[in-house]
Amino acid sequence: MKTKRKKLSFRTMWKVHGLIFASPFLIGFVAFFLLPLIQTFYYSFNNVGVGDQGGMTFEWVGIQNYINLFTTEVTTTNTTMARLFTEENSTMLLSLPLIVIFSLFMALLANQKFKGRAIVRLMFFLPIILGVDVVMDMLTITTGGTTLDTGSNLLAGSYVTIFLVRTLNVPMRVLYPIMTYVENIFDLISQAGVQTLVYLTALQSISPSLYEVAKMEGATAYETFWKVTIPSIMNITFFVVIYTIVDLFLKSSIAEEAYAFAFTQGKIGVGSALSIVYVGNVILVLAVAALLLRKVVKKNEK
Repeated sequence: MKTKRKKLSFRTMWKVHGLIFASPFLIGFVAFFLLPLIQTFYYSFNNVGVGDQGGMTFEWVGIQNYINLFTTEVTTTNTTMARLFTEENSTMLLSLPLIVIFSLFMALLANQKFKGRAIVRLMFFLPIILGVDVVMDMLTITTGGTTLDTGSNLLAGSYVTIFLVRTLNVPMRVLYPIMTYVENIFDLISQAGVQTLVYLTALQSISPSLYEVAKMEGATAYETFWKVTIPSIMNITFFVVIYTIVDLFLKSSIAEEAYAFAFTQGKIGVGSALSIVYVGNVILVLAVAALLLRKVVKKNEK
């Protein structure tokens, strides 16, 4: 007599399929992040050296590497670690709202219906696709070929800059802030590319009926933006903020300093301690941001 196999419930199958879908990430996380993080944590409590017959030697020093990190060690630019972390966190906090607001603004523009919208989108996303370094090199080639000691990269060799400085005697104290601002626009565009695409997708997913209801109720464009658009994309804003924080920290100079300690100066223990503090700092900032944004998201969901 054949026995009937018990079928799994829909909820169980849903969990199984979700686990299968996430399994590549879980395997990669354990193999390439969790295990190296555990090894780095162990190294941070030791003086790590090379044995006479090869291999690594360990001398337990406790938290001395962490103490030395913030008392005696300095960066490659002779900056204390406390100051380095303060500057990096301050830069992140200043850049975060600027990138989020700029990406939302560009997504709103790209979502508008007008002639030549495809060309405008192409012009905006081209630096992101090619890479901002490639575009800046192209602009440097097309705007000038000689050099000028201005402290600026993109516009230092520009014929316009050279003409203003050498012919019209425009002082550099006037030109330098303008040049720095123009160059920062390229950095801003490169850092806001993914966020703009995410916001553009979110804007296109908002139901048109919501805007029709707001129009029938006599809401202005300003009121529609704050009462319909912003609440509808608040969950996406949560994702954009978290993504931007991680992206800014990935480009931080702290990672370069950890590499310099471990592989240039041979202080693997100190470099490991810096890596652990760095990861802890990132997790703390993410936790605070997630806590604050979750309250805002729940408030807009009511």
